This record gives sequence, structure tokens and C-alpha cells, in this order.
Amino acid sequence: MEYPLLKLAAIDIGSNAVRCQISAVLHYGDRYRLKRVEYVRYPLRLGEDVFASGRISAKKEEKFIKFLHALRLLMEVHDVAPNHYLICATSAMRTAENGREVAVRIQQQLGMTVRVIDGQDEAAFINRVIENLLEDKKHYIHIDVGGGSTEFNIYHDRRKVASQSFEVGSIRRMQQEEAGLSTEAMRETWQRMEEWVTENARRYHVTRAIGTGGNINKLYSMAQTAVDKPVTRRRIATILDHLTSMSMDERVNVALLNPDRADVIVPAGHIYLSAMEWANVHQMIVPDIGLKDGMLQTLFEEHFDEFRAEGDLKPGCPKPAMQSRPTEVE
Repeated sequence: MEYPLLKLAAIDIGSNAVRCQISAVLHYGDRYRLKRVEYVRYPLRLGEDVFASGRISAKKEEKFIKFLHALRLLMEVHDVAPNHYLICATSAMRTAENGREVAVRIQQQLGMTVRVIDGQDEAAFINRVIENLLEDKKHYIHIDVGGGSTEFNIYHDRRKVASQSFEVGSIRRMQQEEAGLSTEAMRETWQRMEEWVTENARRYHVTRAIGTGGNINKLYSMAQTAVDKPVTRRRIATILDHLTSMSMDERVNVALLNPDRADVIVPAGHIYLSAMEWANVHQMIVPDIGLKDGMLQTLFEEHFDEFRAEGDLKPGCPKPAMQSRPTEVE
């Protein structure tokens, strides 16, 4: 028997990978939940081209369009309405000289609109889901490391009071190290990042860290920490030391990391670890959420009236307050 469900989809075009998540909107009583029904990740690695040459290559663009075409078909199979999905591209596409041109060609060939967002927009999306994790009278630094950029947000008593994006990410850092750039060559941006974190962590009395992103999720799983428990800075450092001592072959075949994770996890891990040291925090909460979850939350809020009608709620029922926002379940 078919049971109709309204579905939302978010496509996150990162510097390392493209992620697509399709979630169903569940409604029972006065409670809403989002249930993940499909998740696809493909290591397109736009950042490899862009951070080396400044452009998305023709070969990479061809793969990009083919993969988005596949995702369009997947959304059609899931009956995702044309206005019920959102596509956002981050550091690699906004840095690429031809990023806008590629977005136009995608629109022309597939009818899919790609929003190229800046670091502040990226942080705003993630903020929609991060704020649900915060406790009253607690002060946090949120660290999100991508392939091309790192976003920081400071929360003071559940309110975001400072945010900053830096063009430092796992792929950028890996390429700089492989190119033999000296510490001096990277020092200026790194120094600005350290000064920002140190100053704001002290100003707002930060005592806790929240980490998001594929690499910290993997480090968290490798730490074998109890579910929903924070991971310590010392444990992250121990894992990074172990991975650093391993060859790529060992990381893939012994540590069982995907190749596109094995080469960037150490550079990314050092950004998280350094930020924790600058902020003088010793533990990190690692929820399995990110940009795609904020995008889904945005779609839910934008189309709430439609979902309310489908759910046969009484006219005039208010939109859900912060504590009533849908939670994602497997």
C-alpha cells in the first residue's frame, strides 16, 4: 500500500564532495519530524581543480553535470516537488573563476538552480540546527571545517554573538603542504584565524566546542566515544598522531578510510585541534549535522503552511517555535 509522504531534498556542493539528502516530513499530533529516506555522497573534489588552477576543469564539469542529472532523477523517483529542494555550493564554486558560468550551464541543461553561497550564508544555514543543541547559560565555539574554508561561530547563552569565515580548509591546506609551501607562506591567514578565535573565545567565556564536518565525524567514530558523549582534545591529538604515522596505503587498507577521506583527514583534524587549543577548550561535541541539515530546516520553514494544510491542522495554527522544529531521525 502506498503511503504518501511530502519530501524535501538538500544538495550540498562542497569542495571535497557533493552530498544529497532526501527527507520525509512526518507529522503526528502537534509534532513534526524529518526522516532521512535517501543519502548519497560522491567525492567530486571540485577543490582539487579550483585551489590549484583557479578554475573548474572541463572534465570535472562534465562529471558534475552528470551527477546532478542523476540526483535530479533520484528526486523525481522520490516525488520531490520542483520547489521542495535546494542546491547550495560553497568555497570551491565561489572561488572558481568560472563558477558562475558552470552554474548557468547547469541551469540551462538541467533546469536546476545552484546557489553559490558565501561563508556567512553557510554559517547561517548551519546555525538553524546548531542552536537546537545549545544549553542555557553555556558558551560555545562552533567549528566547521570544509575542503576550502573554515567557519567559526561563537554562541553566548544560546545567542550567536560572533562569526567569521576563513579561506583555510582541508584540501587547500593539503595542497599547500604538497606544494612545499613554507610555514611562513601560510602564516598570515593562520595567524588571523588564531587571533580571531583566541580573542572571541576569551571575550565570550567559551568553555565548550561543537565540531561539524565529515572529517570530525570520522575522527569521532575512530575515537570510539560513547554515543552523544564529547570527545577530548587529547584523544583527537592521539588519533591524528597515529594517522600521520601511516602511509596512504595503510590509511585506506588498515584504517579503512575512503581514499578521498584518507588524504584530507589529518590537515582537517589539525584545524579542529588548533582551534580547540586557541579557545582553551578540552572537549568537543560532535553531532552528525551540517549544511544539508540547515538547508532542510530552511525548506521546512519556507513550506510550513503547505505542510500544515496537508496535515489538516486548524486554521491559524502558529508555525513551530524553536523547540518544536523537526528533528532528523533515521
